[in-house]
Amino acid sequence: MTAPLHEPTAEAAPSAAEEAAVAGAEAKSVQGRSLGRIAWERLKRDKLALAGGIVVLVLIVVAVFAPLITSLYGQDPNAYNEDMIDPLFGTPTGSLGGLGGEHWLGVEPVNGRDIFARIVHGARISLLVGFLSAMVAVVLGTVLGVLAGFFGGWVDSLICRIMDGLLAFPQLLFIIALVSVMPDNMLGLSGTGVRLLMMIVVIGFFGWPYIGRVVRGQTLSMREREYVEAARSLGAGRFYILFKELLPNLVAPIIVYTTMMIPTNILTEAALSFLGVGVKPPTSSWGQMLSSAIDYYKSDPMYMVVPGVAIFITVLAFNLFGDGVRDALDPKGSR
Repeated sequence: MTAPLHEPTAEAAPSAAEEAAVAGAEAKSVQGRSLGRIAWERLKRDKLALAGGIVVLVLIVVAVFAPLITSLYGQDPNAYNEDMIDPLFGTPTGSLGGLGGEHWLGVEPVNGRDIFARIVHGARISLLVGFLSAMVAVVLGTVLGVLAGFFGGWVDSLICRIMDGLLAFPQLLFIIALVSVMPDNMLGLSGTGVRLLMMIVVIGFFGWPYIGRVVRGQTLSMREREYVEAARSLGAGRFYILFKELLPNLVAPIIVYTTMMIPTNILTEAALSFLGVGVKPPTSSWGQMLSSAIDYYKSDPMYMVVPGVAIFITVLAFNLFGDGVRDALDPKGSR
């Protein structure tokens, strides 16, 4: 009996290093990622949104450390520099409104106050009103929007009619009328503090219907989802469903709308200060500086350009960042 020409050879067993590499690759391929990480990875790919976010962070740091920045800069926002003013015309001496090494953005006409120092301190007013009024609107809009969408019936009808009335109300006219009857001292605040509180409360109060409508629409959609029905079938109460099932899924649209609401509030504050119903002098405000620059836009255009550019950059940065956050959290949504 003849032996076979070719005997079957045993397949070489993989080494321990190869097995470890394969196991590591499989573990890496099935590794889960949180929604926050996925959104961050999408946001990192949006260069414009990242640039806007960096500018927003810089503005926040400047606003928080404004006194330290101006002290290192060596100029007080309320100090008069009469030596920089032409006594005949009241305009800054030198070119571009007195711009130079000592005054980086020049000085104001008539009084010679440093514009850079006042821009830095004005950022505190704009961001403070923008953020706090947005928080007031978010809290009211979220609570009332969830209640309207979840309970429906007469609760939904009542809240919707209130939102319709507030959306049709002239906000600026109401604030102007309110300032005329506002006391100078209230709740331990006086002067500028009273006006800041009034602007934050009124802007936030008139802004909540916008986010309230978004939250209501999302709640109407989510309350019919399978996981809500499953929670009901397991005996979950209304408040458990509201706080454990609905609100966590509303975080993304709330964050997106908040980032879009802040620049609108900053523009509203600038408009109120421009009209003379914002903060009182000598407290610096970008809108107030624009209002004062009207009389000097021909002789000293830099006095109008600088606060205008500050408002433009701030609002643009927030809008770019808000667009990026929206696309990162909801990539399938249409612009």
